[in-house]
Amino acid sequence: MVLQEKARSAAAPATGVVILRGTVQVLGELLITAGVILLLFVAWQLWWTNVESDAKQHEVIKEFAQGLGGTAPVRPDPAAPEDYGVPVLSEAPGHGGTIGIMYIPRFGPNYTRPIVQGTSSDVLDTLGLGHYNNTAMPGAVGNFAVAGHRQTHGAVLDNIHTLVPGDKIYVQTKDGYYVYVFRNNQIVLPSRTDVLEPVPTQPGAKPTESFLTMTSCNPRFGSQERIIAYALLDSWRPASAGPPAEIATQVAAAIGGN
Repeated sequence: MVLQEKARSAAAPATGVVILRGTVQVLGELLITAGVILLLFVAWQLWWTNVESDAKQHEVIKEFAQGLGGTAPVRPDPAAPEDYGVPVLSEAPGHGGTIGIMYIPRFGPNYTRPIVQGTSSDVLDTLGLGHYNNTAMPGAVGNFAVAGHRQTHGAVLDNIHTLVPGDKIYVQTKDGYYVYVFRNNQIVLPSRTDVLEPVPTQPGAKPTESFLTMTSCNPRFGSQERIIAYALLDSWRPASAGPPAEIATQVAAAIGGN
């Protein structure tokens, strides 16, 4: 009788250990599964969304090129004058409509991104740079403001922090090319909508210059802040004169190659 009681008391802890081990094993497997799912999500965010967006943006550029009807030269006209006077201005298209293409040599020789009307997720997550409604159009006096993702969905402004004062930013529309010169950047909170004013950060001020304002998330892998890049219009040239020499190769690849 005494021996039997000892056997049962010894078996009880053994059973508890087995249950504990089983629970730990299940929890471990669940954690591994959760880790794999998290890694897949990160890969989707940082890689696959860029692949999808790049493909869609290429289609947008191709459609823009086809809309030009082959009439816009892809090489600069060496006999063209330097000063073309007041820039020609286009009307803003409807939501999702293509305004043009942006070229930024600082971002590399292959940087060619479409500019599309609107800043909602259906534009920014797929189509490229989004133009803020109610801000100026390219070349106009006031503030031509655009937004873009930094690390996902095409990462159209991933290198916004690398801009140096004096860098040129080119905007092509069906009417011609608008050359902006980068001035400075600024880190602000997401609530700072005054950067979109006709004179950035100066509500109520009457503009006398043509600004380009680009906005994106900051830091690169976060969204707690916004990084703002400001530029001023330096010059413009009509489509008939061909692109500025610095981006002629990019334009030929983007427009002539479609």
